[in-house]
Amino acid sequence: MVGERSLSRIGVLVTVACLLLGLLTVRLWFLQAVDAPGLEEKVREVRTRTIKLTPERGRIFDLKGRIAAGNERILTITIERGVIAKPLARSQMWARLSGALNMTVSQLEDRYQSKRYDQLQPLPLKEDVAEDLGIYLRERSEDYPGVDVREEWRREYPYAPMASHVIGFLGAIKAGSEEEYYKNLGYDPDARVGQFGVEQTYEAVLRGTPGYVKYEVDSRGRFLRQLERRDPIPGNDLQLTIDLDIQQFAEQALQNELLLRRRTEAPQVMQFGEPDPQYPEVTYYKAPAGSTVVLNHDTGEVVAMASYPNFDNRWFNAGITSEKFGQLFPKTDDPDMSILVNRAISGRYNLGSTFKPFVAFAALNTGQLAGGTEYTLVDRGTYKLVSIPEERCQLNVKCVFKNAVCGNGAPCKYGRINVVTALAVSSDVFFYKIGEQIFTERGNRPVLEEQVRLFGFGSPTEIDLPYEYIGTIPNKALKQRLAASGAIAKEEGKGYYVGDNVQFSIGQGLLSATPLQLAVGYGALGNGGKVMKPRVVRAIWAPGTPNGKSGRVDLDAGVIVKDFSAPEIVRDVQARPEVLDPIVRGLKRVITGPGVTSDIYHSTTGEKLFRSYPKRSLPIAGKTGTAQGAKNLPWNDSSAFAAFSLSKKYPYTAVAYLEKSGYGSRAAAPVVKCIFTALAGKIQVSPALAADPLDIGSFEVATPQSLSNPLCLVGSGSSVRD
Repeated sequence: MVGERSLSRIGVLVTVACLLLGLLTVRLWFLQAVDAPGLEEKVREVRTRTIKLTPERGRIFDLKGRIAAGNERILTITIERGVIAKPLARSQMWARLSGALNMTVSQLEDRYQSKRYDQLQPLPLKEDVAEDLGIYLRERSEDYPGVDVREEWRREYPYAPMASHVIGFLGAIKAGSEEEYYKNLGYDPDARVGQFGVEQTYEAVLRGTPGYVKYEVDSRGRFLRQLERRDPIPGNDLQLTIDLDIQQFAEQALQNELLLRRRTEAPQVMQFGEPDPQYPEVTYYKAPAGSTVVLNHDTGEVVAMASYPNFDNRWFNAGITSEKFGQLFPKTDDPDMSILVNRAISGRYNLGSTFKPFVAFAALNTGQLAGGTEYTLVDRGTYKLVSIPEERCQLNVKCVFKNAVCGNGAPCKYGRINVVTALAVSSDVFFYKIGEQIFTERGNRPVLEEQVRLFGFGSPTEIDLPYEYIGTIPNKALKQRLAASGAIAKEEGKGYYVGDNVQFSIGQGLLSATPLQLAVGYGALGNGGKVMKPRVVRAIWAPGTPNGKSGRVDLDAGVIVKDFSAPEIVRDVQARPEVLDPIVRGLKRVITGPGVTSDIYHSTTGEKLFRSYPKRSLPIAGKTGTAQGAKNLPWNDSSAFAAFSLSKKYPYTAVAYLEKSGYGSRAAAPVVKCIFTALAGKIQVSPALAADPLDIGSFEVATPQSLSNPLCLVGSGSSVRD
C-alpha cells in the first residue's frame, strides 16, 4: 500500500515536470521563432544609452548687427542614472564626487530626487564647470563610472540691461499648463525656454533642433562605443528693428527724468485759496516707473522701447540662490514695484489730453463741428451740460465741468477758440462740448467710440511681443462688466451716460490704453492716416550668421529666411485733408506757439519747454497730457507726451509716459524732446556700450542709466495741469 502511494506521488511529480518542461519548450520556441525581433530590441535597449545634444540657440542682433543675445559654450557634469539606481551605490558615488564638484552630499541627492530632470537622460550634476575639472573626471573614469562631461550652451546678453524687456531671457519651464505644452513639443523637463520679449515670442524660431548620440554600455552603465550620432541643428537668428544707440539714449533719458522728478516738489493741495491742512506742506513726486517708445510711423518698426524699472537679464543665468532671486525680483501686488512688466505694451493708463486729437478727429470726421475750423466757442473756464434738465442738476448729478486751474486759482479762461487753438492750449471746455453733443445729438449712439477705434484703441496692436494689454473703451458693456466684478458700484454700471462720454472726451474716466497704442495712433496722424502694425523683429536669418567686427554679425554674408521689413497697414482711416490738417496744425502749435489771449496770455502747453528745441532741423507736432491719479492729488498725476515728426526723411513718432510724475509738459515731454533732438542730430548719441561683467554680489537688479549730457531735459513746462 505504501509502495503504491509512493509510485503514485512519483507519477504526479513526473507529470508536473513534463508539463513544466513542455511549457518551457513552447516559451523558448516562441521567443526564438516568433518574438525574436522584440527580444533583440529589448536587449539592445538595455545595452544602449541615447543622450540628447542641445542645439545652439539662435542669436539676436540689433538693426546694425550688434549681438544683443548670444551663446557661450559651457561644460556640464552628468551621470548615468543606472549607475546610481541603488541607494548604497548612490551614497558612495556622492561621497566621491562631493569634493570634486564642491557640492554637499545632500545637494547631489536633491538633484537626483528632483522631478525637473528627464528621468531617461543622464542626470546633470553641475553646470558651467572649469575645463580642468572636466579633464580631471575624464582621466579618472574608472573611479567615476557613468560620469560624463557634456558640452552645452549658456545664453549671454552682452548689452544687458539694455532692451531687456524687448529681448527677454531664458527660464525654467513653469509647472502646470506650460509644462504640458512644452512636453507635447518634445522639450525635456529641465529645458530652459524663452520668457518674455522676443525670446518667448520666437522660441520656436530660436530653439533649433536637438540631436543625439547613441552609445553601447556595459552592465554598469559605462560607455563602450558610439553607435550612432545626429548633430543638432542650430536655431535661426533674429534681427531686431531696435537701434541700440537710440535704445540706450531713450533708456538714459527716461531714467534721468524719473530721477529728477523724485527730487521735485508736487503742488500743494489748496482749499479756499489756502493750503489744505490735512496734507503735507511738501510732497515729492514718487516717479516710480515709466516707459518710452520710438517708432518709424511709415513702416511700423520700433526703433526703441524702454520700460522702467528694468532688469539685467543675466541674473536668470547667474546661478544665484532662490533667496537672492527673491530679493532682486520680489513678488508684489504693487504695480509701482513690478519689474518684469514691459510698461510700453502692458501699462494700463488713462491718456489725459494726449487723447484729444482723436476726439477732434471724431468731431471733424463726422461733421459734429459745423464748419470745421470755422466753428468756435467762448471758453469761460467752465462747461455746463445742456442735455440734462436743471432739476436733475440739483439732485447731485454732475452737470458742470471745469478747465484746469490757472495761476490765479480759478479755471483757465481761454476766450474764443477753435479746434486748432483748443488743441494748442488744451482747453477741456472745448472737448467737453464735443463729448456731450456727439453723444446726445446722435441718439446716444457710440459715435466717439467708433471713431477712436479706427486708430486702434481698444484693440491689440499685435506687436510681436507677449503680454500686450488691449486697453478699454468706455461703453455700457464695459461698465456692466466692471459692476459685475465689483470694480464700480452696481448702480453706476446700469448704463452709459452723457457724463461718461464727457470724461471720455478728455482722455479720462474708463479709457485705458498703452503707450504703444498711443504711439501707433499718433503715427497715423503723422503719416496721413495709416494705422501701421508695429514690429520689433525685422528679419529671421539662417543659422550661424557669420561674425563681423566688434561684437557684430556680418549682415552682408548672412542669409535672410523671412523678411518682415515690408510695411503692414492695418487700416487706412481715410483722413480727409480738411479733417487731418487742423489737427496737425494744432499739435504743431503746441510746440511752437503762439497761445491765446483772453483775460491774460495763455501759452501753449509745450511752448516754453520747446523754445530750445531745433524746430527747423526736425519740425514736430505733439500733445501733452496729465492723467489724474488717486483722489485727484497732484503727486498722483501721471505724465504723458506724444509727438510725431513732420519730416519725410525722419518719419518718427515718440511717446513717453511717466507714472506719478506730474504734468505732461514737465515730465514726459522733456524725454520726448531729448529723443527728437537726438534724432535731429543736434545732440551726440553715444554708441551703445557693452555691459560690464555681472557683479554677483550686487543687489541692484539693473545698473542705473543716465545721459552724459542731460541739458536736453532742461526747460520750463506749463504751470497748468495739461
